[in-house]
Amino acid sequence: MAIQFVVHEKGDGVGVVTVEGVQAGQRLTGWIMKEDATIEIEALDDIPIGHKVALVDFAPGDTVIKYGIDIGKVVAPIKKGEHLHVHNVKTKRW
Repeated sequence: MAIQFVVHEKGDGVGVVTVEGVQAGQRLTGWIMKEDATIEIEALDDIPIGHKVALVDFAPGDTVIKYGIDIGKVVAPIKKGEHLHVHNVKTKRW
């Protein structure tokens, strides 16, 4: 079984894509490192390597957790499996 994204721990809302060429409609397998478990989701967008995939649905104002820490605020609705990046998440620093 090939791993296409990694998640630090079970409570994280995003995974980081670790392969080139993820395409909308593709089934993805992720590895949750802390728990040494796997999960599967369907990519709803093309997602570049190193970018994030949403593991849950997010609404504007929600906090995104990655590596167990707050990485930003959702500014546009995000569905499970969608590309999560600067177009729909912003830092809370400013």
